Amino acid sequence: MEVKRHILFAFEEYLEIFPATGILGPRQAGKTTLAKQVMANTDYLYLDLESLTDREKLKDPAFFLSQFADKCVILDEVQFMPEIFAALRGIIDAGRKPGRFILLGSASPDIIRGSAESLAGRIGYLQLTPFTLMEVDDMWRLWLRGGFPLSYLAATTRASSLWRKSFIETYIQRDLGLLGLQTSVQLMDRFWRILSTAQGNLLNAESLGRSLDVSRSTIMRYLDFLEGAFMLRVLRPWFRNINKRLVKSPKVYLRDSGLLHNLLNINTKDALLNHISVGASWEGFVIEQIVNCAADDINAWFYRTQQGAECDLILERNNMVVAAIEIKLGSSPKVSKGFRISMEDTRAKQGFLIGNGKATYKMEEHITITYLEHFVKEILPAL
Repeated sequence: MEVKRHILFAFEEYLEIFPATGILGPRQAGKTTLAKQVMANTDYLYLDLESLTDREKLKDPAFFLSQFADKCVILDEVQFMPEIFAALRGIIDAGRKPGRFILLGSASPDIIRGSAESLAGRIGYLQLTPFTLMEVDDMWRLWLRGGFPLSYLAATTRASSLWRKSFIETYIQRDLGLLGLQTSVQLMDRFWRILSTAQGNLLNAESLGRSLDVSRSTIMRYLDFLEGAFMLRVLRPWFRNINKRLVKSPKVYLRDSGLLHNLLNINTKDALLNHISVGASWEGFVIEQIVNCAADDINAWFYRTQQGAECDLILERNNMVVAAIEIKLGSSPKVSKGFRISMEDTRAKQGFLIGNGKATYKMEEHITITYLEHFVKEILPAL
Protein backbone atom coordinates (compact mmCIF):
# COMPACT_ATOMS: atom_id res chain seq x y z
CA MET A 1 0.00 0.00 0.00
CA GLU A 2 1.53 3.32 -1.10
CA VAL A 3 0.43 6.30 0.96
CA LYS A 4 0.67 9.79 -0.54
CA ARG A 5 2.14 11.96 2.17
CA HIS A 6 0.41 15.19 3.12
CA ILE A 7 3.57 17.34 2.88
CA LEU A 8 4.52 16.11 -0.60
CA PHE A 9 3.43 19.27 -2.41
CA ALA A 10 5.14 21.55 0.13
CA PHE A 11 8.30 19.42 -0.04
CA GLU A 12 8.50 19.77 -3.82
CA GLU A 13 7.81 23.50 -3.52
CA TYR A 14 10.59 23.96 -0.96
CA LEU A 15 13.06 22.19 -3.25
CA GLU A 16 12.36 24.88 -5.85
CA ILE A 17 12.94 27.70 -3.35
CA PHE A 18 15.56 26.80 -0.74
CA PRO A 19 19.17 25.61 -1.19
CA ALA A 20 18.49 23.17 1.67
CA THR A 21 15.22 21.59 2.70
CA GLY A 22 14.92 20.00 6.15
CA ILE A 23 12.41 17.23 6.82
CA LEU A 24 12.06 16.67 10.55
CA GLY A 25 10.01 14.10 12.41
CA PRO A 26 10.24 11.09 14.71
CA ARG A 27 12.34 8.10 13.76
CA GLN A 28 10.50 5.62 11.50
CA ALA A 29 7.94 8.22 10.35
CA GLY A 30 8.94 7.72 6.70
CA LYS A 31 11.36 10.62 6.06
CA THR A 32 13.90 8.56 4.11
CA THR A 33 11.22 6.86 2.03
CA LEU A 34 9.65 10.22 1.18
CA ALA A 35 12.94 11.83 0.18
CA LYS A 36 13.95 8.92 -2.04
CA GLN A 37 10.51 8.84 -3.67
CA VAL A 38 10.65 12.56 -4.48
CA MET A 39 14.16 12.18 -5.93
CA ALA A 40 13.43 8.88 -7.71
CA ASN A 41 13.86 10.36 -11.20
CA THR A 42 16.86 12.50 -10.25
CA ASP A 43 20.55 11.71 -9.82
CA TYR A 44 21.17 12.11 -6.07
CA LEU A 45 23.70 11.15 -3.41
CA TYR A 46 22.43 9.57 -0.17
CA LEU A 47 24.48 9.58 3.04
CA ASP A 48 23.30 8.15 6.37
CA LEU A 49 25.04 10.09 9.12
CA GLU A 50 24.17 7.44 11.69
CA SER A 51 26.71 5.32 9.79
CA LEU A 52 30.34 5.81 10.81
CA THR A 53 31.40 5.00 7.25
CA ASP A 54 29.33 7.86 5.83
CA ARG A 55 30.44 10.27 8.56
CA GLU A 56 34.07 9.44 7.70
CA LYS A 57 33.45 10.54 4.11
CA LEU A 58 32.53 13.98 5.44
CA LYS A 59 35.68 14.64 7.46
CA ASP A 60 36.36 17.38 4.89
CA PRO A 61 32.78 18.20 3.82
CA ALA A 62 33.67 20.92 1.31
CA PHE A 63 36.13 18.69 -0.56
CA PHE A 64 33.95 15.58 -0.55
CA LEU A 65 30.73 17.34 -1.55
CA SER A 66 32.49 19.38 -4.26
CA GLN A 67 32.70 16.11 -6.22
CA PHE A 68 28.88 15.97 -6.34
CA ALA A 69 28.06 19.62 -7.07
CA ASP A 70 25.67 18.54 -9.82
CA LYS A 71 23.65 16.23 -7.55
CA CYS A 72 21.13 16.72 -4.81
CA VAL A 73 22.66 15.40 -1.60
CA ILE A 74 20.40 13.70 0.97
CA LEU A 75 21.89 13.76 4.46
CA ASP A 76 19.94 11.41 6.72
CA GLU A 77 19.87 11.55 10.55
CA VAL A 78 21.74 14.88 10.60
CA GLN A 79 21.50 15.10 14.39
CA PHE A 80 24.44 12.64 14.54
CA MET A 81 26.74 15.21 12.91
CA PRO A 82 25.67 18.70 14.04
CA GLU A 83 28.97 20.20 12.87
CA ILE A 84 27.88 19.58 9.27
CA PHE A 85 25.59 22.62 9.42
CA ALA A 86 28.43 25.12 9.62
CA ALA A 87 30.16 23.42 6.68
CA LEU A 88 26.97 23.45 4.60
CA ARG A 89 26.61 27.17 5.16
CA GLY A 90 29.88 27.86 3.36
CA ILE A 91 29.12 25.39 0.55
CA ILE A 92 25.69 26.93 -0.05
CA ASP A 93 27.01 30.49 0.00
CA ALA A 94 29.73 29.58 -2.52
CA GLY A 95 27.16 28.45 -5.07
CA ARG A 96 23.59 29.06 -4.04
CA LYS A 97 21.02 27.08 -5.99
CA PRO A 98 17.68 25.58 -4.95
CA GLY A 99 17.38 21.89 -4.13
CA ARG A 100 21.07 21.35 -3.37
CA PHE A 101 20.58 19.53 -0.07
CA ILE A 102 17.87 17.54 1.69
CA LEU A 103 18.46 17.18 5.42
CA LEU A 104 16.53 14.53 7.34
CA GLY A 105 16.47 14.65 11.12
CA SER A 106 14.77 13.02 14.10
CA ALA A 107 15.12 16.01 16.39
CA SER A 108 14.10 19.67 16.30
CA PRO A 109 16.66 22.33 15.34
CA ASP A 110 16.84 23.28 19.03
CA ILE A 111 18.23 19.84 19.86
CA ILE A 112 20.56 19.73 16.86
CA ARG A 113 23.14 22.07 18.33
CA GLY A 114 23.73 25.17 16.26
CA SER A 115 21.66 24.12 13.26
CA ALA A 116 19.04 26.83 13.54
CA GLU A 117 21.66 29.60 13.47
CA SER A 118 24.08 28.07 10.93
CA LEU A 119 21.62 27.73 8.06
CA ALA A 120 19.26 30.61 8.82
CA GLY A 121 17.88 31.98 5.56
CA ARG A 122 19.22 29.00 3.62
CA ILE A 123 16.93 26.20 4.75
CA GLY A 124 13.19 25.62 4.88
CA TYR A 125 11.95 23.14 7.47
CA LEU A 126 8.93 20.83 7.16
CA GLN A 127 7.69 18.32 9.69
CA LEU A 128 6.73 14.80 8.64
CA THR A 129 4.47 13.16 11.20
CA PRO A 130 3.33 9.55 11.26
CA PHE A 131 0.27 8.92 9.07
CA THR A 132 -2.75 11.20 9.52
CA LEU A 133 -6.37 11.06 8.41
CA MET A 134 -5.42 13.25 5.46
CA GLU A 135 -3.35 10.30 4.23
CA VAL A 136 -5.22 7.15 5.29
CA ASP A 137 -8.94 6.39 5.59
CA ASP A 138 -9.29 3.81 8.35
CA MET A 139 -9.74 5.90 11.49
CA TRP A 140 -10.15 2.98 13.89
CA ARG A 141 -7.01 1.27 12.59
CA LEU A 142 -5.09 4.56 12.84
CA TRP A 143 -6.31 5.20 16.39
CA LEU A 144 -5.54 1.68 17.60
CA ARG A 145 -2.21 1.14 15.84
CA GLY A 146 -0.98 4.71 15.59
CA GLY A 147 0.47 6.30 12.49
CA PHE A 148 3.99 4.93 12.22
CA PRO A 149 3.99 3.33 8.75
CA LEU A 150 5.36 -0.07 9.80
CA SER A 151 2.80 -0.27 12.60
CA TYR A 152 -0.22 0.96 10.62
CA LEU A 153 0.58 -1.17 7.56
CA ALA A 154 1.52 -4.36 9.46
CA ALA A 155 -0.20 -7.47 8.13
CA THR A 156 -1.76 -8.40 11.49
CA THR A 157 -2.69 -6.74 14.78
CA ARG A 158 -0.05 -8.83 16.55
CA ALA A 159 2.64 -7.84 14.06
CA SER A 160 1.75 -4.18 14.62
CA SER A 161 1.90 -4.60 18.39
CA LEU A 162 5.27 -6.39 18.24
CA TRP A 163 6.72 -3.65 16.03
CA ARG A 164 5.64 -0.96 18.51
CA LYS A 165 7.03 -2.93 21.43
CA SER A 166 10.38 -3.19 19.68
CA PHE A 167 10.29 0.49 18.71
CA ILE A 168 9.71 1.60 22.31
CA GLU A 169 12.47 -0.67 23.64
CA THR A 170 14.96 0.51 21.02
CA TYR A 171 14.02 4.13 21.50
CA ILE A 172 14.44 4.01 25.26
CA GLN A 173 17.50 1.76 25.33
CA ARG A 174 19.41 3.27 22.40
CA ASP A 175 17.97 6.19 20.48
CA LEU A 176 17.47 8.68 23.30
CA GLY A 177 21.11 8.25 24.34
CA LEU A 178 22.27 8.71 20.75
CA LEU A 179 20.21 11.90 20.53
CA GLY A 180 21.98 13.19 23.63
CA LEU A 181 19.67 12.41 26.56
CA GLN A 182 21.84 10.66 29.11
CA THR A 183 19.81 8.76 31.72
CA SER A 184 19.27 5.21 32.87
CA VAL A 185 17.19 2.88 30.72
CA GLN A 186 15.13 1.75 33.72
CA LEU A 187 14.32 5.32 34.73
CA MET A 188 13.25 6.31 31.22
CA ASP A 189 11.11 3.19 30.88
CA ARG A 190 9.28 4.11 34.12
CA PHE A 191 8.94 7.71 32.92
CA TRP A 192 7.24 6.65 29.69
CA ARG A 193 4.86 4.34 31.52
CA ILE A 194 3.91 7.04 34.01
CA LEU A 195 3.26 9.43 31.11
CA SER A 196 1.01 6.84 29.45
CA THR A 197 -1.21 6.61 32.54
CA ALA A 198 -1.30 10.42 32.82
CA GLN A 199 -2.21 11.06 29.17
CA GLY A 200 -3.78 14.50 28.80
CA ASN A 201 -3.34 15.47 32.44
CA LEU A 202 -2.07 18.83 33.62
CA LEU A 203 1.68 18.72 34.10
CA ASN A 204 2.78 18.40 37.72
CA ALA A 205 6.56 18.16 37.48
CA GLU A 206 6.99 17.95 41.25
CA SER A 207 4.69 14.93 41.49
CA LEU A 208 6.39 13.23 38.55
CA GLY A 209 9.75 13.91 40.15
CA ARG A 210 8.65 12.30 43.42
CA SER A 211 7.38 9.24 41.54
CA LEU A 212 10.79 8.78 39.89
CA ASP A 213 12.91 10.14 42.75
CA VAL A 214 14.41 12.87 40.58
CA SER A 215 14.26 16.66 40.69
CA ARG A 216 11.71 18.90 39.02
CA SER A 217 14.43 20.28 36.75
CA THR A 218 15.27 16.75 35.60
CA ILE A 219 11.62 16.10 34.73
CA MET A 220 11.48 19.35 32.76
CA ARG A 221 14.67 18.38 30.91
CA TYR A 222 13.15 15.00 29.98
CA LEU A 223 9.93 16.63 28.79
CA ASP A 224 11.72 19.26 26.73
CA PHE A 225 13.86 16.60 25.11
CA LEU A 226 10.98 14.25 24.26
CA GLU A 227 9.00 17.19 22.90
CA GLY A 228 11.94 18.14 20.69
CA ALA A 229 12.25 14.53 19.52
CA PHE A 230 8.55 14.59 18.44
CA MET A 231 7.47 11.98 20.98
CA LEU A 232 5.47 14.26 23.28
CA ARG A 233 3.01 17.05 22.65
CA VAL A 234 3.05 19.69 25.36
CA LEU A 235 -0.21 21.59 24.85
CA ARG A 236 -0.01 24.96 26.51
CA PRO A 237 -2.93 26.95 27.96
CA TRP A 238 -4.51 29.84 26.09
CA PHE A 239 -3.94 32.99 28.08
CA ARG A 240 -5.09 36.54 27.65
CA ASN A 241 -5.71 39.42 30.04
CA ILE A 242 -9.26 38.53 30.88
CA ASN A 243 -10.78 38.94 34.30
CA LYS A 244 -10.54 35.27 35.28
CA ARG A 245 -8.04 33.04 37.02
CA LEU A 246 -6.72 30.66 34.38
CA VAL A 247 -4.89 27.35 34.68
CA LYS A 248 -1.28 27.93 33.63
CA SER A 249 0.15 24.41 33.62
CA PRO A 250 0.41 22.69 30.23
CA LYS A 251 -1.14 19.34 29.36
CA VAL A 252 1.09 16.50 28.18
CA TYR A 253 0.26 13.83 25.58
CA LEU A 254 2.18 10.97 24.04
CA ARG A 255 1.79 11.95 20.41
CA ASP A 256 1.31 8.54 18.80
CA SER A 257 -1.77 6.66 19.99
CA GLY A 258 -0.27 3.31 18.97
CA LEU A 259 2.72 3.77 21.25
CA LEU A 260 0.38 4.89 24.04
CA HIS A 261 -1.72 1.75 23.61
CA ASN A 262 1.33 -0.49 23.65
CA LEU A 263 2.51 1.04 26.92
CA LEU A 264 -1.01 0.46 28.35
CA ASN A 265 -1.11 -3.14 27.03
CA ILE A 266 -4.03 -2.37 24.69
CA ASN A 267 -3.93 -4.52 21.54
CA THR A 268 -7.50 -4.75 20.23
CA LYS A 269 -10.42 -2.43 19.55
CA ASP A 270 -12.50 -4.09 22.30
CA ALA A 271 -9.66 -3.74 24.80
CA LEU A 272 -9.34 -0.07 23.88
CA LEU A 273 -13.05 0.72 24.23
CA ASN A 274 -13.20 -1.01 27.63
CA HIS A 275 -10.02 0.54 29.02
CA ILE A 276 -10.14 3.20 31.73
CA SER A 277 -7.92 5.44 29.59
CA VAL A 278 -10.06 5.28 26.44
CA GLY A 279 -11.29 8.87 26.85
CA ALA A 280 -7.78 10.24 27.33
CA SER A 281 -6.54 8.21 24.37
CA TRP A 282 -9.32 9.55 22.13
CA GLU A 283 -8.67 13.13 23.23
CA GLY A 284 -4.96 12.87 22.47
CA PHE A 285 -5.62 11.17 19.14
CA VAL A 286 -8.10 13.83 18.01
CA ILE A 287 -5.81 16.68 19.07
CA GLU A 288 -2.86 15.13 17.25
CA GLN A 289 -4.82 14.64 14.04
CA ILE A 290 -6.14 18.19 14.06
CA VAL A 291 -2.84 19.86 14.90
CA ASN A 292 -0.91 17.78 12.35
CA CYS A 293 -3.40 18.58 9.59
CA ALA A 294 -3.88 22.28 10.40
CA ALA A 295 -2.32 25.09 8.38
CA ASP A 296 1.07 26.34 9.56
CA ASP A 297 -0.34 29.67 10.75
CA ILE A 298 -2.80 28.06 13.17
CA ASN A 299 -1.70 27.80 16.81
CA ALA A 300 -3.15 25.21 19.19
CA TRP A 301 -3.92 25.68 22.89
CA PHE A 302 -6.37 24.44 25.52
CA TYR A 303 -8.47 26.58 27.86
CA ARG A 304 -9.31 26.07 31.51
CA THR A 305 -10.26 28.42 34.32
CA GLN A 306 -9.67 27.81 38.01
CA GLN A 307 -13.47 27.71 38.34
CA GLY A 308 -13.72 24.71 36.02
CA ALA A 309 -14.76 26.07 32.61
CA GLU A 310 -12.68 24.32 30.00
CA CYS A 311 -12.20 23.57 26.33
CA ASP A 312 -10.02 20.71 25.05
CA LEU A 313 -8.58 22.53 22.05
CA ILE A 314 -8.40 26.16 20.96
CA LEU A 315 -7.33 26.99 17.41
CA GLU A 316 -6.03 30.51 16.96
CA ARG A 317 -5.00 32.44 13.87
CA ASN A 318 -3.72 36.04 13.89
CA ASN A 319 -4.66 36.39 17.58
CA MET A 320 -8.25 35.41 16.83
CA VAL A 321 -9.78 32.16 18.11
CA VAL A 322 -11.23 30.59 14.97
CA ALA A 323 -12.43 27.40 16.69
CA ALA A 324 -13.11 26.10 20.18
CA ILE A 325 -13.26 22.30 20.22
CA GLU A 326 -14.66 19.89 22.77
CA ILE A 327 -13.69 16.25 22.29
CA LYS A 328 -16.12 13.54 23.37
CA LEU A 329 -16.16 9.80 22.83
CA GLY A 330 -19.69 9.08 21.67
CA SER A 331 -22.00 9.58 18.71
CA SER A 332 -24.19 12.32 20.20
CA PRO A 333 -22.11 14.57 22.49
CA LYS A 334 -23.80 17.26 24.57
CA VAL A 335 -22.82 20.91 24.90
CA SER A 336 -21.67 21.66 28.45
CA LYS A 337 -21.99 24.91 30.35
CA GLY A 338 -18.21 25.05 30.72
CA PHE A 339 -17.78 24.86 26.95
CA ARG A 340 -20.19 27.75 26.39
CA ILE A 341 -18.29 29.82 28.96
CA SER A 342 -15.02 28.96 27.21
CA MET A 343 -16.41 30.16 23.90
CA GLU A 344 -17.54 33.43 25.49
CA ASP A 345 -14.23 33.99 27.30
CA THR A 346 -12.10 33.36 24.21
CA ARG A 347 -14.55 35.02 21.81
CA ALA A 348 -14.34 31.98 19.60
CA LYS A 349 -15.86 32.42 16.15
CA GLN A 350 -17.15 28.84 16.10
CA GLY A 351 -17.51 25.92 18.46
CA PHE A 352 -17.27 22.24 17.56
CA LEU A 353 -18.06 19.05 19.47
CA ILE A 354 -16.14 16.17 17.92
CA GLY A 355 -17.43 12.69 18.66
CA ASN A 356 -17.01 9.36 16.91
CA GLY A 357 -20.36 9.24 15.12
CA LYS A 358 -20.95 9.83 11.42
CA ALA A 359 -23.13 12.96 11.35
CA THR A 360 -22.54 16.69 11.15
CA TYR A 361 -25.22 19.16 12.17
CA LYS A 362 -25.72 22.50 13.90
CA MET A 363 -26.62 22.34 17.57
CA GLU A 364 -26.85 26.13 17.74
CA GLU A 365 -25.93 28.97 15.40
CA HIS A 366 -22.23 28.89 16.32
CA ILE A 367 -21.90 25.31 17.64
CA THR A 368 -21.57 22.29 15.36
CA ILE A 369 -21.66 18.59 16.25
CA THR A 370 -19.35 16.65 13.94
CA TYR A 371 -16.89 13.75 13.69
CA LEU A 372 -13.13 13.67 13.27
CA GLU A 373 -12.78 12.65 9.62
CA HIS A 374 -15.23 15.33 8.49
CA PHE A 375 -13.64 17.99 10.65
CA VAL A 376 -10.10 17.27 9.41
CA LYS A 377 -10.98 16.97 5.71
CA GLU A 378 -13.80 19.50 5.29
CA ILE A 379 -13.99 21.98 8.16
CA LEU A 380 -10.36 22.48 9.16
CA PRO A 381 -9.12 23.63 5.72
CA ALA A 382 -11.87 26.28 5.64
CA LEU A 383 -11.17 27.83 9.06
